Amino acid sequence: MDVYVSGIGMTPFGNHPDKSLKKLLIDACTEAIHDANQPKIDAVVVGNFMGGSIYNQEILGAIAANDLGLGPVPTLKVEGACASGGIALRQAVIGILSGEYETVLVAGVEKMKHVSTSEVTSAINAAMDNESNEKHAGLTFPGFFGVLANRYFHETGATKEHLAMVALKNREHAMQNPLAQFTKPTSLDEILNAKMITDPLGLFDCSPTSDGAAAVIISKKPSDIRIAASTQASGVTQMQLTDDLLSLEAVKKSGELAYEKAGLSPEDIDVVEIHDCFSMTEIISSEELGFFKKGEGYLAVEQGRTKSSGDVPINTSGGLLSRGHPIGATGIAQIYQIVSQLQGNAANQVDDAKVGLAQNLGGTGSYSVVHILERIG
Repeated sequence: MDVYVSGIGMTPFGNHPDKSLKKLLIDACTEAIHDANQPKIDAVVVGNFMGGSIYNQEILGAIAANDLGLGPVPTLKVEGACASGGIALRQAVIGILSGEYETVLVAGVEKMKHVSTSEVTSAINAAMDNESNEKHAGLTFPGFFGVLANRYFHETGATKEHLAMVALKNREHAMQNPLAQFTKPTSLDEILNAKMITDPLGLFDCSPTSDGAAAVIISKKPSDIRIAASTQASGVTQMQLTDDLLSLEAVKKSGELAYEKAGLSPEDIDVVEIHDCFSMTEIISSEELGFFKKGEGYLAVEQGRTKSSGDVPINTSGGLLSRGHPIGATGIAQIYQIVSQLQGNAANQVDDAKVGLAQNLGGTGSYSVVHILERIG
């Protein structure tokens, strides 16, 4: 049995003081249902990370079904830190493959801008092992990926300027995306001289807090976009447990499984959305997914190979760094961009894109989900 995408929807990402968490969710779902020509929905799966902790709202699956008038269909809310959206989609795919459902509405949503940075940071830290020595020592997510960046610099010829190139490339992509959070032009100098968050990561190297939602309808009924693979893997939850700081095991494993299931290789992928929670993460994950040799991802950035005009276009949406990162929505927003690319109407459209890959990360590498989609016909 195959699973297909029949509709997509997405709100602009950014600051929405006039829209509630529920409103964002319903807006994206309504658009996806309309795009799919009003199909009968058999189940709803919603990805969300901190609706309960900072918005005091759970039961998002049931709320979506109720407000959309879908009747007494089964619903589910999925939490997997920043991979919540990708895991939600994978659970929906499994539901269809099991024979339980024919058509499923999958959505991701988060509202983060209404509380202070310290409150958001505290909530995000729930995605770490809070009983570990590292947590008690004060390790944060920027701190973790800052350590990875410094180690990468030590083992390769990369510099902070290469991280800035990633941030600049993604901003240039976002400038052409009307749904992106940051669309103002910037420069390497501005990025390099921006406020330091944790050495060597500056402000532009870190994904922002965002409000937003995205949705997708998947079905066993054929359409022009097929889900060729849906895979997931887990990794270590503490830095001290890893054998190699520059290897995100979950990303590597989920990618290998996806290529195997789809019968494809990295060379067959035309367009990629990678979970660039930090500029360093994009480089490491591009290597783990097999697009570049280990320790050479920064050279590909320097050579312009990851731009929309390059041979391995990465984050043509603007990525988390500039499209925005409303945590629960991110994994579905990646799918929105890949589907748009395969349908030929995306921001920063890649010529004749037929196969796309989306990789969604959770925690410090605790979760990774990979989906490969292909255009039929």
